[in-house]
Amino acid sequence: MKKGFGFLCLALLAFAGIGLEAVLAWVIEPPIFGAELENWTTAQHIIHWIITCILWGLSAWAVTSIAKRSYGFDIFEKGRKVETWKWILVAVLVIFSLVVSYLDWNGIKVVKEFNSNGPLKFVFQYIYYCFEVALVTLILVFGQKAFEEWFKNKNIPYGGIIVAITWGIGHFMTKDFTTGILTTIAGLAYGSVYLLVNRDIKKSYILLWLMFVL
Repeated sequence: MKKGFGFLCLALLAFAGIGLEAVLAWVIEPPIFGAELENWTTAQHIIHWIITCILWGLSAWAVTSIAKRSYGFDIFEKGRKVETWKWILVAVLVIFSLVVSYLDWNGIKVVKEFNSNGPLKFVFQYIYYCFEVALVTLILVFGQKAFEEWFKNKNIPYGGIIVAITWGIGHFMTKDFTTGILTTIAGLAYGSVYLLVNRDIKKSYILLWLMFVL
């Protein structure tokens, strides 16, 4: 029980790491920049993303270090070979994610964001996405580990449920209802992908990044 609680705390710490951006964007930076988020210049957006990436990178390093040092859990341990039928299910989930993204954005997300932001902002925003997906992946991994410690069942995507609850609620609060719902669904899909690739963190990260940014 105690070890499971420790992993759950790590998942929540990763989520708190994501929440640091809200503190930056709503509390710290507006007085410094002299403008609210929606009125920031390109330079201010880039500065915000750079600082956020640094905070998120430190958060990711902290929770993975604690997991290895305190619980002997190395998240980078290579998973077993993934069977063909699992890759087929992964492909279905990725395609589903892309279709949902297309409908939500009324087009291809990458193209829409490039046209909206321009080349410079686009590059920095997608670097920012890399760090965001890293923390979401850690929420998933540690949430999964926590519930497996408690219930000894490794076939339920507990981590995806935790992502759906935490990340989903975050988007309900900071975005809109539709985005919150889609984020919740995405969290469940992410958890399923993680199990299908046999908990291989590298494969999971790449797939989750594709599902998130495309």
